[in-house]
Amino acid sequence: MIATEPTSSSEIKSSSEMESSNGNKPAATDGFHLVVDALKLNGIDTIYGVAGIPITDLARLAQAEGIRFIGFRHEQSAGNAAAIAGYLTQKPGICLTVSAPGFLNGLVAVANATTNGFPMIQISGSSDREIVDLQQGDYEELDQMNAAKPYTKAAFRVNKPEDIGVGIARAIRAAVSGRPGGVYLDLPAEVLGAALDANVGVDSLVRVVDPAPRQIPAPESIERALDLVASAERPLIILGKGAAYSQADSDIRSFIEKTGIPYLPMSMAKGLLPDNHPQSAAAARSLVLAEADVIMLIGARLNWLLAHGKAPRWSPTTRFVQVDISPTEMDSNRPIAAPVIADIGSAMSAFLSMLKPGQIQPQTAWIKTIAERKQHNIERMAVRLNANPSPMNFSSALRAVRDFLADKPDIYVVNEGANTLDFGRDIIDMQQPRKRLDSGTWGVMGIGMGYAIGAAVTSGKPVVAIEGDSAFGFSGMEIETICRYSLPIVTVIFNNGGIYRGDDVNRSGGADPSPTILMRSARYDKLIEAFGGTGYHVTDPQGLTKALAEAVASGKPAVVNCVIDPTAGTESGHLQTLNPTSQIGSGRK
Repeated sequence: MIATEPTSSSEIKSSSEMESSNGNKPAATDGFHLVVDALKLNGIDTIYGVAGIPITDLARLAQAEGIRFIGFRHEQSAGNAAAIAGYLTQKPGICLTVSAPGFLNGLVAVANATTNGFPMIQISGSSDREIVDLQQGDYEELDQMNAAKPYTKAAFRVNKPEDIGVGIARAIRAAVSGRPGGVYLDLPAEVLGAALDANVGVDSLVRVVDPAPRQIPAPESIERALDLVASAERPLIILGKGAAYSQADSDIRSFIEKTGIPYLPMSMAKGLLPDNHPQSAAAARSLVLAEADVIMLIGARLNWLLAHGKAPRWSPTTRFVQVDISPTEMDSNRPIAAPVIADIGSAMSAFLSMLKPGQIQPQTAWIKTIAERKQHNIERMAVRLNANPSPMNFSSALRAVRDFLADKPDIYVVNEGANTLDFGRDIIDMQQPRKRLDSGTWGVMGIGMGYAIGAAVTSGKPVVAIEGDSAFGFSGMEIETICRYSLPIVTVIFNNGGIYRGDDVNRSGGADPSPTILMRSARYDKLIEAFGGTGYHVTDPQGLTKALAEAVASGKPAVVNCVIDPTAGTESGHLQTLNPTSQIGSGRK
């Protein structure tokens, strides 16, 4: 049962209370107005989407009623913007799409949001049910709700205008409660256009109360977890993006510092504690994963990003504490000795309240070993970062970006690509939580411009999007959207002329380029100039630093075409092992 605050026609002033032209006739409303009223009642102030049949009037009405509408060039990018807005605010981001193909475009973003645990709702117009069910060939006919079900946390269809309020309430609650995720809400065209009495419409609206209730951990689970960590000689904490989403920043930091446990942040958890924090083990990642005897997972899952917790990267004798809101996440790859089922904020509060002074004390030898490996690896990286090859490579270009961002912790960093992502994660330091936004759990490309727009719209702060040239191509047309809304987004494109690298060849000897080759001479900076933004073409770190400084200071849209060595980069970045070995060109065995 949904906990709600009752509404009535006398309680709120609704946009759907249309004036009657005849005093003897009751005022009327329709589905379009009820959707807008329901969203406003629940604090939704922004919609991301692409207008078209049958939702154009819904977008216009929402804008007229004070909801900001950000119109995109492709539904996938609109969905990505809504998803990252949900991650940053803990409120469901709203993506509005047209039917059938537009719905399917947006569904990619909803599926990605569900996988990552980002709360968002895709609202789509659809064909009339009786035509769809009989497969009579309606315009953009598709059974959208059932198509969405396998890829979303929940999917709903509204069949009567008086159920719009309940439908939106259920979508909101599903998106943000428990493990957040993507939700689909289907609104047939006939429901949007249907009329009903205005008072009946207002009374049908639902204000959702406590949509994401706290899940308090069992005290015995907290005690068991603390006892296990206290027994460790070589403990480690792994922070995932779930920890960042929780916004329990102060308690997480306090627990880490009070216990003295080394920690390893996953990429979107960077900044929960500053990357230069003395307890960070990021520069000794391989060592701590292989040698820790007890690992505490906070908002992190033992998925492919952590090699499923399996040998040879992990010790087979490691024991685990896992803090997660979903009981079914436990034991997914390794046995979890101390499961803590709770929202992270409640769990960390409980850990701090039950932690005894001096209860957890990592061995001095463990801390020393990590410090020595960190120093060794930092020195090795410094050699690579301080080199100045011509043309630039990933390291020298990212060094310039890192140095520019070092004293600007308020800037959001969006990062995607193969090598661009992998090198960027290691080189760009973060000082504040939720300021690094990247490809996440699926590792997908194409999130860049949507995430950048969502972050800029949500925060009003500058965004620097660090993009591989291939990754940029998935959503690059959204630079027109960035210019249209005058958003403070600077997009830096690492242009090595290819997917992974730009020096591959056609193994048949034919004239066509290799499957991984892009246009080396591409001038991405010229694209944004066509829309009134500023373009920069740079070939060395000094030029990159100057371009970034000018572009960010302007507060206006810009693209930096950063030309790097076409031979820089490796196949699939750090994921070579996931790419099946090919014998093309060298004979098959």
